[in-house]
Amino acid sequence: MRSVDEHLGEVLGLIGPLHPIEMGLLDSHGCILAEDVATTFPLPAFDNSAMDGYAVRAADLAALPAVLPVVGDVAAGPASVLRVQPGLCVRIMTGAALPVGADTVVPVEWTDGGVSRVRIDRAPDEGAFIRRAGEDVRSGEVVLRVGTHLGSSQIGLAAAVGRSRLFVRPRPRVVVVSTGSELVEPGAPLAPGQIPDSNSLALTTACLEAGAIAYRVGIVPDDSSTLLATLEDQLVRADVLVTSGGVSVGAYDVVKEVLSRLGTVGFHKVAMQPGMPQGFGTIGPDSTPVFGLPGNPVSAMVSFEAFVRPALRRMLGAERVHRPVVSAVTTVDLTSPAGKRSYLRVALSVQQGRYVVSPVSGSGSHLVAGLARANAFAVVGEDVTHIPAGSPVQVMLLERRGQ
Repeated sequence: MRSVDEHLGEVLGLIGPLHPIEMGLLDSHGCILAEDVATTFPLPAFDNSAMDGYAVRAADLAALPAVLPVVGDVAAGPASVLRVQPGLCVRIMTGAALPVGADTVVPVEWTDGGVSRVRIDRAPDEGAFIRRAGEDVRSGEVVLRVGTHLGSSQIGLAAAVGRSRLFVRPRPRVVVVSTGSELVEPGAPLAPGQIPDSNSLALTTACLEAGAIAYRVGIVPDDSSTLLATLEDQLVRADVLVTSGGVSVGAYDVVKEVLSRLGTVGFHKVAMQPGMPQGFGTIGPDSTPVFGLPGNPVSAMVSFEAFVRPALRRMLGAERVHRPVVSAVTTVDLTSPAGKRSYLRVALSVQQGRYVVSPVSGSGSHLVAGLARANAFAVVGEDVTHIPAGSPVQVMLLERRGQ
């Protein structure tokens, strides 16, 4: 039996970041930036109005109310040829370039809203309500650096500085397969001995939450020829393969047989609860990494968190591949088998300024309702069998989206 750290070490020792490629901005969303991005022009690119109102000379507002002729309108778009001469003003819209001669913008709310002539009842400070060129970003400044996770704000900034494409670490493509002749599609009628396939849905969405592109193949029966054909067919679109079921010692556990024929995959007992049987290695002509996870739903998801998610984050090029871990106080006694690392489903909350956890389920690897209620795993080390109530315990936070 190997330890969790030994198995994870093998996984991360084999898997590295995917090679950078150039992608359009929308396709880059969720990826990790593989280049520094600098702007070739300032933001804003020119002085412009922050308000709908009137572009004026501040000196013309020395006495209030001030009545000024309006010599034209300036809207957002191409620069206007209008100039603001002493004693005159221009009606201006938000985002429009400040006309030559103006040094202040008066909000329309401070006026009578006149079109040919305007009465100004309140005078702003000189330079007010103007967005100055370069006040956000100077020309030549690096605005996004290598390793940045590209969320919506970062994509918007890349577009604002004129980039249409970026060099990024692509999102890994994961193919998820559930094996088992007892499985049927969720919602289908159940014959005696059949159960809905929850693993492939849970694992596929977990891959998406980790930042990957995920393809759910669905159910493959316990038939070696069918499984072999399915995996060979899916290799063309997979950076990673994830199977669930068929990795134990049962007579119908065909995953071991098939994966061994396709490549170099090791099957081990890992000192953890739940999730002891684990398979990992590479298959196919491109040495595609494959994870053989146990079939019990909770075992599959704990195994995903322990091994698959860190691998996907590594492939994505993320700086942080592991979930955040905090110290919390347990409200009840916690027990764990000697020699195994336990992942206990718990509800984490903050009480009186400290993290507190309470179990939400028993330890059975089939108890999926508790898994759905948990927002964290209490992680009990291999050399610990009992943690008394009121004592600290390490807790892995289960964020629901990638980061």
